[in-house]
Amino acid sequence: MARYFLDTGVILGYLRSALYAEVIEKTYSPFSPPNIAAMSVVSRGELVSLAYRHKWGMPKRTALEELLKKIPQVDINNDAIIQMYGEVEAFSQGYHPVKSLPMSARNMGKNDIWIAATAVVSNATLITTDKDFNHLDKTFLQVIYIDSALKL
Repeated sequence: MARYFLDTGVILGYLRSALYAEVIEKTYSPFSPPNIAAMSVVSRGELVSLAYRHKWGMPKRTALEELLKKIPQVDINNDAIIQMYGEVEAFSQGYHPVKSLPMSARNMGKNDIWIAATAVVSNATLITTDKDFNHLDKTFLQVIYIDSALKL
């Protein structure tokens, strides 16, 4: 059994039936038992915002809501997640008291920090299309980067 945490770009790929979503499905089977897939409520907010910004019509919004019903969403209003948010951001900026960042500081978006912190506390492997998480791999959690520009 594997626990997977899906980043916003991955969920968007499933919505669009993108090639990289097929690759994720074939390689990791996040939705096939005994595997478990989940997401952050932060990703839900990002997707709703994306729908507004790109003026999605009702069919696409409905498809998004149907997809989101299938993915358990983890709330960030949790002390462990809030503490981990602080730890991940401190590490990314090179200020963590115990873990050294082996590169220059990384400016992560605040939503990405919430998503990473939630994945860490959920004890899940993060599947993402965003390289901004790569510096956290094997320090806080396992990160699987998927290139969203995959071509056949």
